[in-house]
Amino acid sequence: MLVRRRLLHAAAASIAGAGASWLLPARAAHHHAPATSATGGGTGDYATFLATVRRDAIRQGLTADAVTRALDLSAPNPQVIQRDRTQPEFHLTWAQYRDRVVTQRKIADGRAAFAQQRTILEQQVLTRYDVAPGAVMGIWGLESAYGALTGKFAVVDALCTLAFEGRRAKFFHDELFHALSILNAGDITPDLMTGSYAGAMGQPQFMPSAYLKYAVDIDGDGRRDIWHSVPDIFGSIANYLTGSGWVGGESWGQQVIVPDSVAQSMLGRTQTRTLAEWMAMGVRQMGGAPFDRPTDTGAVLRPDGPGGEAFMVYRNFAAIRRYNPSDFYALAVGLLGNEIA
Repeated sequence: MLVRRRLLHAAAASIAGAGASWLLPARAAHHHAPATSATGGGTGDYATFLATVRRDAIRQGLTADAVTRALDLSAPNPQVIQRDRTQPEFHLTWAQYRDRVVTQRKIADGRAAFAQQRTILEQQVLTRYDVAPGAVMGIWGLESAYGALTGKFAVVDALCTLAFEGRRAKFFHDELFHALSILNAGDITPDLMTGSYAGAMGQPQFMPSAYLKYAVDIDGDGRRDIWHSVPDIFGSIANYLTGSGWVGGESWGQQVIVPDSVAQSMLGRTQTRTLAEWMAMGVRQMGGAPFDRPTDTGAVLRPDGPGGEAFMVYRNFAAIRRYNPSDFYALAVGLLGNEIA
């Protein structure tokens, strides 16, 4: 069964080897751009638009120097508009997505990165956040190929362009002001604030609004640096998961055996049952063993329908999914993290 989804994350990951914020037109809470427009977007003179942004930012309490430094770098970026308007739609099965995203190269790179950064993750981050290391590594791998692909667009430039252009002006106007607040706080300089064409920043690919909510300073240098500081990057991802309801000590899920006779309409992430109830329907762990904790609850996903892979997912699957609202993405993070950590 072909699952129709806007899964640019998968297709681009197959080409570039990583997920970045331009890969999905609609991301999670820290990426999602509602299709709304704002008055004034896309009309008038760009210099007048920047002057209005500068005036409003200063009125909101940002320093004139910080705002001026940020906006002086901005000019309409035709590459940003082209990317925004020409996002193709891919129709991928789960099997195709998994093959493109959870590759042996991605797993090997993740294991090498984990070996190199394990002390930082375990001693500086996971002592503060009770999150599974695999979840952090899986998100890091899908979002930026473990920091290798973070986007080269100037974030303020991109957000100004998209706010001015008007197709989703209200969303990008708000994100622009969040970005200016970050610059005003001194966490990063305008020339180093880089990201995707849509303004997703750094190695975790946070939109500015998510940065303000979840980015943390783990290395203690007074800045929340999700571009260069590995402790801050890991800590910010872990804080995001914690804020999204991650439950320490629990699994995100596992691959399972589901009889083809179980109707597809009985499955899906909202169809939670006890494991005892699932076992009564013939669901088993891989290898055929029954579940150890029959009173626990979970939902079964079988993305490609009868004959395809199936997964039992638990509460932490939902936490991963809040990072990016795609079942495929959350499954890939979980599976990749399992292989790495």
